[in-house]
Amino acid sequence: MDALRVNHDDVPDCGDPGKAERMDRNAITPDLIRELLEEQFPQWAQLPIRPVERPGWDNITMRLGDTMSVRLPSAEMYSAQVEKEHRWLPSLRRYLPVDIPRPLGRGEPGSRFPRPWSVYEWLPGHHATVDRVPDLVGLAVELGRFLAALYAVDGTGGPAAGRHSFYRGASLSHWDESAWTAIDALADVIDAPGATEVWKTAQESSWTGSPVWYHGDMSAANLLVQGGRLSAVIDFGTCGVGDPACDLVIAWSFFHGDSRAAFRREVSLDDATWARARGWMLWKAAVTLQHAFVETPDLMGSAGMQFGWRTGALQVIEDVLAEHRHATAH
Repeated sequence: MDALRVNHDDVPDCGDPGKAERMDRNAITPDLIRELLEEQFPQWAQLPIRPVERPGWDNITMRLGDTMSVRLPSAEMYSAQVEKEHRWLPSLRRYLPVDIPRPLGRGEPGSRFPRPWSVYEWLPGHHATVDRVPDLVGLAVELGRFLAALYAVDGTGGPAAGRHSFYRGASLSHWDESAWTAIDALADVIDAPGATEVWKTAQESSWTGSPVWYHGDMSAANLLVQGGRLSAVIDFGTCGVGDPACDLVIAWSFFHGDSRAAFRREVSLDDATWARARGWMLWKAAVTLQHAFVETPDLMGSAGMQFGWRTGALQVIEDVLAEHRHATAH
């Protein structure tokens, strides 16, 4: 649940060009969902509707009975993700080593809710946190293998990276202005010359292989674990076909040390892709830190942790810069 989704998902993302278009999250209630079900899926309308641990921001999720969930876009700009997930997730899931969401019903826009919406199979497990994962290296290996399998799926005909994915999988240049604005605003807080070098280096290369499937919002908040093991990967709203560098941000937002190294071995991508990944992580962390610096300075130390990050955005930036220095020194 991270993307521009907080992207995705627990507080508004300061890089989100459409946050003003969102409907009030509080308007998406169990009563509204029950009315929609009565109109379109009466066979499920009497099932209990309950809040979930992380209901989301761009899309609001609630549990439906014991075996399903309901997911409603909070703004028109997220509506295209509904059709995309219904079209592609059923075929993708056949090739992946752990579970991903399975659409069960596609709701139509109506008078009470003007956008398409979804009913999904409920996936058991809890969102990954450091406390829930005693073997972080093991999780890094499992996730790396999942992504390697995803990248191996034939991307022919898949949705090319673009606005529907908030340009995940596309060029970093789409976020150039917001990156420079954040770096300038944080000049007294971060190593701005170092951040400038990371950002410029990230834009010096591009993906030269065939476009591959990518998840687009790879954060611990979108990993489900059971018994400390990866059991599912959720929230494919920003998935598409393009450059997989955007998926590697979890190397800094959640992994570190041996687990980061294990993750890198398993995904097996080249140095240029990792340089672009550092750019993605720098942009996300810098924009997040800038937002906290301006609006909630007392929370700067924990900025980003609402996305499921292991540490705050400032520490993430320092980690990215340190790895860039190490990579360019060898």
